[in-house]
Amino acid sequence: MTDRRITRHPVLPTNIERKKVSFTFNSKEMFGYENEMISSALIANGIDIFGHHKKDKSPQGIFCANGQCAQCTVIVDGLAVKSCMTPLKEGMKIESLEGLPSLPEDDEPIDLKPVKTIETDVLIIGGGPAGLSAAMELSKYDINVLIVDDKSKLGGKLVLQTHKFFGSIKDSFAGTRGIQIGNILADQINSSQKVDVWLESTAIAVFSDKVVGILKKDQYILVKPKKLLIATGAREKMLVFPGNTLPGVYGAGAFQTLVNRDLVKTSERIFIVGGGNVGLIAGYHAIQAGIEVVGLVEALPRCGGYKVHEDKLRRLGVPIFTSHTILAAHGEERVESITIAEIDENFKPIDGTEKTFDVDTILIAVGLNPVNEFYLKAKEYGFDVWSAGDAKEIAEASAAMFGGKIAGVEIARSLGFTNESIPEEWREKEAILKSHPGKIFEREKPNSTSGVYPIIHCNQEIPCNPCTSVCPKNLIKIEEGGILGIPKFIDTEDKCIGCAQCVAICPGLAITLVDFRNDNENPTITLPCEIFTEVNQGDTLVLVDEDGNELGKFSVNKVRELRKYPATKLVELQVPKEIAWKAMSFKVQNIIAHNVEDKYYGTIIPDDAYVCRCERVTAGEVRKYIRSGVKDMNELKAITRAGLGACGGKTCSSLIERIYREEGYTRGEYKPSSKRPLFVEVPLKNFSSKEEN
Repeated sequence: MTDRRITRHPVLPTNIERKKVSFTFNSKEMFGYENEMISSALIANGIDIFGHHKKDKSPQGIFCANGQCAQCTVIVDGLAVKSCMTPLKEGMKIESLEGLPSLPEDDEPIDLKPVKTIETDVLIIGGGPAGLSAAMELSKYDINVLIVDDKSKLGGKLVLQTHKFFGSIKDSFAGTRGIQIGNILADQINSSQKVDVWLESTAIAVFSDKVVGILKKDQYILVKPKKLLIATGAREKMLVFPGNTLPGVYGAGAFQTLVNRDLVKTSERIFIVGGGNVGLIAGYHAIQAGIEVVGLVEALPRCGGYKVHEDKLRRLGVPIFTSHTILAAHGEERVESITIAEIDENFKPIDGTEKTFDVDTILIAVGLNPVNEFYLKAKEYGFDVWSAGDAKEIAEASAAMFGGKIAGVEIARSLGFTNESIPEEWREKEAILKSHPGKIFEREKPNSTSGVYPIIHCNQEIPCNPCTSVCPKNLIKIEEGGILGIPKFIDTEDKCIGCAQCVAICPGLAITLVDFRNDNENPTITLPCEIFTEVNQGDTLVLVDEDGNELGKFSVNKVRELRKYPATKLVELQVPKEIAWKAMSFKVQNIIAHNVEDKYYGTIIPDDAYVCRCERVTAGEVRKYIRSGVKDMNELKAITRAGLGACGGKTCSSLIERIYREEGYTRGEYKPSSKRPLFVEVPLKNFSSKEEN
């Protein structure tokens, strides 16, 4: 049986004690770990196809790993469940979903009781950085707060982030890994006497009588809050292309969930679509997990994410194709290859530029949509409601923390618990942390060939300054632009001591150290490394510059870690002085394109590509009815069933709106589909109240 467990990782602990359990999938006995998600257990056992669609028998696999779609549905002990949200238990009988499931026989009488309603001062939906930061502000006052989150652990997407965060040490934990930040915030909440936390609890609807329906595990409870904060985060956007529903086409967040949360190696060779921070970081996480990143495409002429993230991929050997798009994913039962092509200024593929690569997984990282339906419906029903984090505006987690703090104080003020005004610097810092990457400056070549000093390879305006905070001699400064400015080493009489703290803390791994003290011609350089699970003295490594250009092979002299910055290895090598200031990292892979298949599609959204994954509705069907005069997406839903599937239109609605715009309609000329509760599907039996244990 295939075992895809990650047993070695440069950052994450892999020797976690977990209870092993047995289960069956389609009558075959398999093993997993108790309370891991069923989807992760199946993928760890080599199962990528969870069933076949009732309409066209197409293979179905995991896509979002976040409960937002229904691609991963399986039958467990006779009931259809989302495998990405259902914990594994000993002895489970799991079957693939083939067509429509039969209704189970259930003659057990149900003792119906009135549904319990509880009241609270503030209900926060979402236990990520925004929700937790808001709760911490509210806990400073005598305010009863309830946080509900559908996961088994607080932290939101922070629990997936192995990289160190940007921003400032003082305000947003800069230089600390996302997984550690999640633990810090969760510990603060758990130590509070005024904050109650419901985990594995899903908000399923808001109602006009100002109550919120919560499924607390399998107990349905109505919560009546005085104030409501929506901090539900975001869901990933999808692209429409032939093969977009094949197993192996993941959202980047799903990939990170499997690899970083569940320690499951999903793939051998991946391709990434999208050059924002999410895509760039996912590529880095893949390499950390021992997965080959075959390439990344970005439709714009330049990647939209931080240059330091892009540089990390380039120097590790990942080809980045800007002004390119995906044309198609190929495969019968799962992804086998991808075809990309260059695009012109109108985003149309250029004939003759197609390239095809062997891959088994395609990560879609083309942006996020706010999970804001709870907020919009609550506003419609007259709740006192706020939103924060990605549910309000898509930005970095560091900005979400400030947004949560601001919302927390605003709610406390509205309840009359404080008259304090919100510090203006909070709003300023939130705005800065939301900033898009700024101008790129030309890097200056250092002149000194004596002493020891850092080389700062970061030359783009981004909100980050931990290197200026840790230098014991205060030799790294940002002279202009505040936290968005470019840090520089100031060579003064108070000389650098070569402590390498700036190298170890840098979130972009964009600082190296050059030491001429023992040899003016062949200095010792210190490079940060978070890729190899093990690097030893005497190992030969290929050094590269920030663009991934090879500088030669060199032997490792020494490897060390600073106690304050574990898992960032400081690798020392001796190199000629002419390349000492260029060297940034080590090459780990070489990629070759293969002409597997020649497929060319002349439009970005071809007619035969699926827009609605749940009901298998193509772009061509949608276009046909739009061209016939259908201007109401609710009517379009009734005709085609696009949006009527298990995900409730979460994935396809924005794609259908895009087709309206491609057909010449502007916003206001067509009617968007109505969002109606329930926002999450729930087994009917859970609406019968049960006594709490």
